Amino acid sequence: MAAPLSGHHVAVLLGGLSSEREVSLVSGRECADALERLGARVSRIDAGRDLAQVLGKLKPDVCFNALHGEWGEDGCVQGVLETLAIPYTHCGVLASALAMDKAKAKAVLAAAGVVVPGGGLFNRFKAAADHVMAPPYVVKPNAEGSSVGVFLVFEGANSPPQEIVAPSWTFGEDVMIEPYIRGKELAVGVMGGKAMTVTDIISRTGFYDYDAKYGEGGSEHIVPADIPHHAFEKALRMAELAHAALGCRGVTRSDLRYDDINDVLVLLEVNTQPGMTPTSLVPEQAAQQGVDFDNLVLWITEDAYARGGAGGTQEAG
Repeated sequence: MAAPLSGHHVAVLLGGLSSEREVSLVSGRECADALERLGARVSRIDAGRDLAQVLGKLKPDVCFNALHGEWGEDGCVQGVLETLAIPYTHCGVLASALAMDKAKAKAVLAAAGVVVPGGGLFNRFKAAADHVMAPPYVVKPNAEGSSVGVFLVFEGANSPPQEIVAPSWTFGEDVMIEPYIRGKELAVGVMGGKAMTVTDIISRTGFYDYDAKYGEGGSEHIVPADIPHHAFEKALRMAELAHAALGCRGVTRSDLRYDDINDVLVLLEVNTQPGMTPTSLVPEQAAQQGVDFDNLVLWITEDAYARGGAGGTQEAG
């Protein structure tokens, strides 16, 4: 019996130019290995500015986009793939760009009825000079993922984080500042428009930062989350609504906070190209639903094939 992707040429885009490069290298490696097990001929591409030329020479049947963060996940690479008429995984140009811009995504989600945090965008120098809201609050870049550049300002803090005005800050002139919502860190994967399950993330570092997400033993995942049934179901529906409102397709992951004392559930953001590393949440949720890693990668790839050369012209799905 032939392997499911026998005879297919898949280009896996990994690495890239963003601050999430290292995570993407791991996601891409895992997905490329799975695609080879599925019988595909795989070209592993460390995506750079010459991506269009490289793909033009390779002429793959489909691209598996395992890039994370700016450029690879924000609509830029998707635009390149559209121009080349190569089918690709995950969201199209509009949904990718929209989800990456936290301020614009929040506006769209709120209009669709999704509960999102308050706060807004502030100039980083103003935000560093004095508290723009009473602590506790969260400061983060408007267009980054993997908790890169995120700071939690605790109650009683004397001053805002000065790192946001350091010469090493490369995440834009405006920062997103939101009130801190106490409680549980939840995640919901959405596959083909349908929510999978809810994960309760317990960070061993005190905050679900980069090290907690990708470090060995940095966090504990409880799947399915042990929360009240009504909150569990609401988290599933909110993630599905957010996926649809932003025009997403394929697999996404919504991050939420649940204040279990006041019974308040808030959706923080939607990740259009979730991590596919050994510690990532979406593969873990899929496995809990009976879909192993190889079959998850197969589904994502076949979902891209199903759209053919149309690429991202059909945003919803």
